[in-house]
Amino acid sequence: MNSPRILVTTGDPAGVGPQLCLDLLLAQATGDSELRDRSDVSLPHARFVVVGDFAASILGPDDRSALVRAGIPMVSTAEAARDCPGSCWWDPHTLAAPPAPGVISAETGRASFGYVVTAMEQLEQGDADAIVTGPIHKHAWQIAGIEYPGHTEFFVERCGAERHAMLLTSPEITCALVTTHVGLAEVSRLLTPDRIVEVIDLTGRFLSELLGRAPRLAVLGLNPHAGEEGRFGHGEEERVISPAIETARSLGWSVDGPLPPDTAFLLERRRCTDAYICMYHDQGLIPLKTLAFDRGVNVTLGLPIIRTSVDHGPALDLAGTHRASTGSLFAACELAVRWFTSRNQSRSSRSDPCPPAVPSRH
Repeated sequence: MNSPRILVTTGDPAGVGPQLCLDLLLAQATGDSELRDRSDVSLPHARFVVVGDFAASILGPDDRSALVRAGIPMVSTAEAARDCPGSCWWDPHTLAAPPAPGVISAETGRASFGYVVTAMEQLEQGDADAIVTGPIHKHAWQIAGIEYPGHTEFFVERCGAERHAMLLTSPEITCALVTTHVGLAEVSRLLTPDRIVEVIDLTGRFLSELLGRAPRLAVLGLNPHAGEEGRFGHGEEERVISPAIETARSLGWSVDGPLPPDTAFLLERRRCTDAYICMYHDQGLIPLKTLAFDRGVNVTLGLPIIRTSVDHGPALDLAGTHRASTGSLFAACELAVRWFTSRNQSRSSRSDPCPPAVPSRH
């Protein structure tokens, strides 16, 4: 099988994304131990095509010279990027002038959105196998008039995905979120058995494909001590979460819970859990970023395509300093390649490694 072709968007050109993508290509081409040590992630064998401005970017002449010395081509057209036999940097020449490092604008928002659209078009045409997205700034998209709040909403609409969920993963811990960017006061009313089952099913399918076996899942309670039999909260564990767990078990998934959130992430429990189903954003993100701040990867479950992302923003304060950690980007690239390989292997060996899908609610 040929090496997978992975499109990597730089994200906002005023942030750290361009530098991280440069480090990615240089680490792959030269085996630079310093770049690898900074990420603590082994880069897989793949053809990485970075999509983002270079000529009009915060990267300088020394960075261009480093690309030339490493033998990494710079291309400017879709055809040249497609025909490149190895990794390369595809500069679409979106920007007329380099942005100020760390300063977002409508121009940088439009540029970063354009990189994502360009990458998606290549994937739709069959000229790529996966997309890895660099860090955007959501406010830059907003002031540029981009209708999508972020990457996830763009990919969900573009792919026509009826079901989706956010999952964050690392070697230490994996967490899928039932609710995401909402206030704590809204979480309880947004929890339904259907939604929890949906996230369990999407998580199970993703991990079955990735691991080649049925995953071990754990569902967290919402309240302290998982409600302590209705003593805390409004009976969410009894009314909503436990029925969802029973439904998921009837679909064939191995699910524990609802677990008390304050002890669910202890090392002994993590050793026997492939993923946690978390009721709200910080319930999953606090343990993940505590255990794997520089190695987390964001995955949108439910898409027909392979798309991974860094789990951090554009770190505007580090733009142009060459001090940003490459760990999350390298890990996102590694996961995209591993996922592509696992998906191809599972498709060639069996028709459907997962239990039946939960019927769509739409």
